[in-house]
Amino acid sequence: MKNTKMTYDIEDMPPLGKSIVLAFQHLFAMFGATILVPILVNSAAGSEVLTIPVALVASGIGTLIYILCTRGKSPVYLGSSFAFIVPVAAAYTKAGISGAMTGIMAVGLLYVVVSIIVRIIGKDWLDKILPPVVIGPMIMIIGLGLAPSAISQIGLAADSVFDWKVLIVALVSFLVTAFVMTKAKGFFKIIPFLIGIISGYLLSCILGLVDFKPVLDAKFFEIPKFVIPFKDYSLNFTALVTVLPVALVTLCEHIGDHTSLSNIIGRDLLKDPGLDKTLMGDGVATFVAGLLGGPANTTYGENTSVVGMTKVASVKVIGLAAIFAIIISFLGKFTALISTTPSAVLGGVSLLLYGFIAVNGLKVLIKNQVDFENNRNVVVASSMLVIGLGGAVVSIVSGNLSITISGMSLASIVGIILNLIIKEKDDSSIDVLVDEKKYTSLKNEIKDEILIELRDEIKKMKFVKVEKKKSSKRKSDVQ
Repeated sequence: MKNTKMTYDIEDMPPLGKSIVLAFQHLFAMFGATILVPILVNSAAGSEVLTIPVALVASGIGTLIYILCTRGKSPVYLGSSFAFIVPVAAAYTKAGISGAMTGIMAVGLLYVVVSIIVRIIGKDWLDKILPPVVIGPMIMIIGLGLAPSAISQIGLAADSVFDWKVLIVALVSFLVTAFVMTKAKGFFKIIPFLIGIISGYLLSCILGLVDFKPVLDAKFFEIPKFVIPFKDYSLNFTALVTVLPVALVTLCEHIGDHTSLSNIIGRDLLKDPGLDKTLMGDGVATFVAGLLGGPANTTYGENTSVVGMTKVASVKVIGLAAIFAIIISFLGKFTALISTTPSAVLGGVSLLLYGFIAVNGLKVLIKNQVDFENNRNVVVASSMLVIGLGGAVVSIVSGNLSITISGMSLASIVGIILNLIIKEKDDSSIDVLVDEKKYTSLKNEIKDEILIELRDEIKKMKFVKVEKKKSSKRKSDVQ
C-alpha cells in the first residue's frame, strides 16, 4: 500500500539518475560522523586503532547486512558508533588491537542474543521499560546532544576563535538547505542537503577554506588496511568488560532511532519487520565490522533526518548509498576530496539535521498524548533531559574493569529506573474503576432512554404540525 506521507516509499525505486543523486545525499549525511569516529578513537588511544577507509567499508557492508536481515522493510543507514569511542580506546590501551576488536565483535554477538530473546518471548517487556515518556526524551537527547558539535563546527562555541569566513559559509549552507527544503519544487525539493553542502563547499573554495593537499597526496586506488582475526591478531578477552556493557545502553539508542523513524514514515518498524530483525541486522553488521577491523555500527540519526525531511524512504536508495560507501573506500583521492569538506559546511546543514531529530522526540510525546499534568511523567522526562544534556558522567574503575556511562546512555538508564519504581498514582476521586459489563449495560440503557425521548418528541412535533394544518383548513372552509 502506497504511503502518502512519502514521495518515495520504502518499496519504491526512483529513476536511476535520481537514485544516484539521492544516494550521494545520504553518503554526505553520514560521511562526517563516520570518519570522525576513527579520528577520535585514534586520538584517545594515542595510536592508529581504526582507519577511515575500513570504517567506510564496515558502514557500507553493515548497512547491506541490515537491509538483508530486515528484508528491505526499514530505511536505516548504519554508521560508526560514537558510544564506543572511549571504551574501544581504553580496550586498545589495555590489550592492543586484539582486545579492541574482540570487544566490538562481542558487542555484535550480544545484539544477536537479545534479538533471539525478543523473537522467542516478544517485546512486551521492552514496551514496559521503554514507554513513550522514556523514548521521547531519549530521541530528543540524541538530537540536542549533538547540538554542541554543530555549534562548534560553525564557530560559535564559547572557546571558538571568531572567523567571519567560517560563519558566512555555515550560514549559506544552512540557508540554502532551508530554502530548497521549503521553497523548491520537483526533484530539487528532495535533495536539499546535497545542494546545501555543494553550495557551502563552492563558497569555501572561493574563500580559501579548502585544503586540497590531502587530495594531491592520496593514491587513486588503495586497498583499506583490514585487520583480520587469526591473521593479524588472536582473540583477547581481557578488555571485554570494558566494551561489552556499553551495548546494553546502545540498545536504547537503537529502539529510540527506530521509534523516531517509525513516526516519520508512518509505519511501526518495531512490529514490521520487527525489533528482533532490526537488532539482528545491527548485531551482525557490528560483528562483521569488528571482523574487518572497523568500529561498531549503529543506526544514524543524520540519515533518519534526511529520510524525514526529503520524504524519500526508499530502501533501494539507502542500499545504493551503502554500495557507494564501499566503492569510495578504495578510491583514495575521492575519499580525500570528500574529507576536505570544511566543518563549517557540515555544521550549517547539521543545524537542521540535529534539530529535526530532537523535534521527532517531541512528536513521540505528542502523538502518544503523554500527560505532563501527571507529576510522574514530569519527573521521568525532566530528569532524563537534564542528565542527558548536562554532561553527567559515571565512571566505574576497578582493576582492569573500566566502564564509563554518560550522556544519552546514562539518561536512558535513569529514565528506565524511574519509570519502573515510580508507579502511577491511584486516585479514586479521579480514576473510577467500572466493571466493563456493567458499564456497557448502563451505556445501552441510557442510549435506549434517549432514543425513546427523541421518538416521543418527534411524534409531538408531527402531531402539532397536523393540528395546525387541520385548523387552517377549517378556517378556509368557514370563509
